[in-house]
Amino acid sequence: MTETKPAPTLLGAGVDRVDGLSKVRGEAPFPSDVTYPRLAHAALVRSTIAAGRISRITTRAAEEAPGVLAVITHQNMPRLERGPATLIGPSPVSPLQDDQVFHHGQYVAVVVAESLQQASAAAELVDVEYEVAAGVFDLDDPRGELRVDPWGSGARRGDVEGALASAEVTFEASYSTAANTNNPIGLFTTVAAWEGDTLTLHDSTQWTANVRTTIAALFGLPEESVRVHAPFLGGGFGAGLRVWPHAVIAAVAAQVTGRPVKLELTRPQMFTGIGYRPATEQTVRLGALRTGQLVALQHHATIAIGIVDENPEPVTLISQSAYACPNVDVRDDERRLNIPPPGPLRAPGAAQGTFALESALDELSYKLGMDPLELRLRNYAEVDAHSGLPWSSNALRDCYAVGAERFGWAQRNPEVGSMREDSWQIGYGVASLSYHWWQVRCEARATIGRDGTAFVRSAANDIGTGTRTVMTQLSAELLGLGLSDVRFDLGDSTMPWSPAAGGSGLTTSLGVAVDDACRSLRGKFLELAVQGPGSPLAGCSSDDVVVSGGRLHRKDDPGVGESYAEVLARHGLDELSADGLGAPPDPAQTGLALSPPFAAKFAEVRIDADLGILRVARLLTVVDAGRILNEKLARSQIVGGTIGGIGQALFEETSFDPGTGRIANATFGDYLIPVSADVGDVDVAFVGQPDPLTPVGTKGVGELGLPGTAAAIANAVYHATGRRLRSLPIAIEQLY
Repeated sequence: MTETKPAPTLLGAGVDRVDGLSKVRGEAPFPSDVTYPRLAHAALVRSTIAAGRISRITTRAAEEAPGVLAVITHQNMPRLERGPATLIGPSPVSPLQDDQVFHHGQYVAVVVAESLQQASAAAELVDVEYEVAAGVFDLDDPRGELRVDPWGSGARRGDVEGALASAEVTFEASYSTAANTNNPIGLFTTVAAWEGDTLTLHDSTQWTANVRTTIAALFGLPEESVRVHAPFLGGGFGAGLRVWPHAVIAAVAAQVTGRPVKLELTRPQMFTGIGYRPATEQTVRLGALRTGQLVALQHHATIAIGIVDENPEPVTLISQSAYACPNVDVRDDERRLNIPPPGPLRAPGAAQGTFALESALDELSYKLGMDPLELRLRNYAEVDAHSGLPWSSNALRDCYAVGAERFGWAQRNPEVGSMREDSWQIGYGVASLSYHWWQVRCEARATIGRDGTAFVRSAANDIGTGTRTVMTQLSAELLGLGLSDVRFDLGDSTMPWSPAAGGSGLTTSLGVAVDDACRSLRGKFLELAVQGPGSPLAGCSSDDVVVSGGRLHRKDDPGVGESYAEVLARHGLDELSADGLGAPPDPAQTGLALSPPFAAKFAEVRIDADLGILRVARLLTVVDAGRILNEKLARSQIVGGTIGGIGQALFEETSFDPGTGRIANATFGDYLIPVSADVGDVDVAFVGQPDPLTPVGTKGVGELGLPGTAAAIANAVYHATGRRLRSLPIAIEQLY
């Protein structure tokens, strides 16, 4: 276990984004901005049925249209295997491989032309006829294949049925959550360019290394022959974690035409082509003593998935260790439906699972006649209940205490429906939340050149969360340089390997690698500084020398030393580099459970008793995320996630037409999301200490804003009205 150190000067402060000016000036190159000489454009043709096969496809009119370079269908598409499995699950099925149709909006052809307008016009000329089969669209439809615990992620401990039978108080209820679509502002784009057997992709991705590995495997290329660029992304929220079919199609189109090709999805295509949060149905059963102590917890979920897709969605994972309960049974099942393949969306699994678990716990608190916050405190998990190991860090109690004080929980009248102001019914709700711990291997490289500035890089992605900024801060602190003297680059697969930007894990994974690289580089300079003729530090040991202000100097005499540039010049070197490797700690060696970030969410809602209008007046999130490297950016992450949680609770629902499987609201005009008038006061507070299991002390923060928001709002609605709402989104007709 490493010793916790005080936060350095450059870390923790609310530093502005280092790439902020380039973004607002329009200088930051997003994938859709990329161009090449002789760039061609692609337009997709999508299925108008959800189940069946293509009986005939006629492309002559499209092929003869002005500017058309190629029309690719399953009849002339190269045969491709399925991409390799990744850290987050299997790749989607390769596109245009046969005549089978599994969902409405599936790609059945692509047209490549000189201009986007020509490609789009010609795509309308592709004539497709189908043999239609009966589709399966409903989670309750027994015709859909039910996959019981397909990932083997279900967990059991103790005797749940026996504990429920002997419990003094029991509770059982079912909950449902609608499908939600990611909807980043930036339309996902792939630009593909071949040069011989070398392929360059500019792609809307959150994981350049995964795109390189997948595309190389599909095309039978060595990985070094594929280069993926993604220095900037116009939002992703998890949609960029998989290699979606359009990226494969763009690469094929460029290969077939011998031209660079740009394929930019339309907004309706974004609804069917890059995943979304799947719908769920969940059942929670609780058993407790009259004192509130849980003795049994069962949480089962059924999750929607595509007919041929594989997408793990860990809905019940949150319930394994959320509370101190000796008897637990959790399981995730999947129902195959004729729907587009789902995928990750901010806090995948936890967003749906937390709604059910925290709603059920709230219901149990009223059945016991106990304060909902007190019930959570009585079931606080002192250790990781699943592994039995002590937490590496856990400030959830502080989240409760600080949140209750800051929110004014003591002013809550516990009687349901008792708090009013004129025609407004007022309710308070609370929810606990955490997000499973995530850290994997990561690599970084640090270099200092003759000008004394540093260049640190990794293939990681910054999806708007501020990774580039916090890694610049961390590098500068470790190398004893100012922020302006450090350049941190990312988003290029030729750089050292990095995991995905997702799951609240990149800051820790990458931070450990950057820490290792910068410490190694500093060590190399210390060795050189005390060597050779003319060194002002000759005779010193490396322990006698410190680094600050870009200089290596004696601890006891800052005036004696030399700069990085002077060390390099004296040794005749142009630059010096060091590689860093970050690896996750092993609980078997540390004896500690890898602690996730924790948070408590408090909500105040106001409901017009006559009209059923619901306003979220206040939301407070108190977070234990370990060490906060940049409070300004971390706060923004929680605020943004919280607003996404308001969307899940009140607005967002990807609506599938029950007769055709077509997404009926695949535009921003029809898919509702929160706007400024829907967002009341959003407050954030941070508690806790650096986690001791990593040198940077972080635990992740990006996912923590969203889960728990819907539960806290729904719990507050019950407190205000006595109406217990167990499905999302909450509809106005449920409130009056």
